[in-house]
Amino acid sequence: MVNLNGLSAFPITPSNRDGEVDAGALRALLEPLIAAKVDSIGLLGSTGSYPYFSRDERRRAVQAAVAMAGKTPILVGVGALRTDDAVRLAQDARDAGAAAGLLAAVSYTPLTDDEVFEHFQTVVRESGLPICIYDNPGTTHFRFTPALVGRLSQLDGIIAVKSPALDASTLAGHIAELRAIVPSGFSLGYSADWNCTEALLAGGETWYSVLAGVFPRICFEIVRAAASGDAARARQLDARLEPVWHLLKTFSSLRVAYAIANLKGICAAEPPRPILPLPPDAQKKVGEVLAAMDIG
Repeated sequence: MVNLNGLSAFPITPSNRDGEVDAGALRALLEPLIAAKVDSIGLLGSTGSYPYFSRDERRRAVQAAVAMAGKTPILVGVGALRTDDAVRLAQDARDAGAAAGLLAAVSYTPLTDDEVFEHFQTVVRESGLPICIYDNPGTTHFRFTPALVGRLSQLDGIIAVKSPALDASTLAGHIAELRAIVPSGFSLGYSADWNCTEALLAGGETWYSVLAGVFPRICFEIVRAAASGDAARARQLDARLEPVWHLLKTFSSLRVAYAIANLKGICAAEPPRPILPLPPDAQKKVGEVLAAMDIG
């Protein structure tokens, strides 16, 4: 079974205006992540704009990523409104060689806990792909309670949860509550980059990171410092990133990730419409922050 602990880097998915994935640009984004030896790559997450791509393009992205990833596990977003579509996406990811799927409770009609449980149970059973629970209420408007995570964690093939680290002061309690009801070996991980250092220090096992999709090395250093118990070092590195955290919170992680990828010359890409690139004044601010920082 795949181990998702450590640093999971989430890059954008570059494409043209017709929604066709630019495989060459995607490889350019993935190359430094693999070279930095991130623990996994989160392909087609929210930063990777998974809901905006067709099944064929999602399959192409996974195939391109797996072909160059070597031993780096690829975690693939397989969320969809319909259960049968999510099953097919998970099967595609499995067949392409992905290590695991990242499944959100995507909905239009609000879902109940029992509906989400059945959705996850069906996807993991019919795809055979290990699944990480993606708790992202900011986009799905569904929040996973600890009780529901506990139920799902008992299913064969549900191996991890990616939770939003929205309030640093509650992280220790949230981790303790989950740890008391999930099996040994079930990975507890967090997103919302600006609080993830504290999540790791509180006992979280995985940082699902947007910033690591463009700046993997400093994020990797934070994860290793936290894992070694060097809280002072982890917090020192995190403090260096405060201007970036401010950008992510002000302009949104997705838009800033696109701006950084373009400003660094990794690729030339725009987010999928109707999402627009940052306006010139905001892009200028991103550029000024990057120029003032030495984060590799």
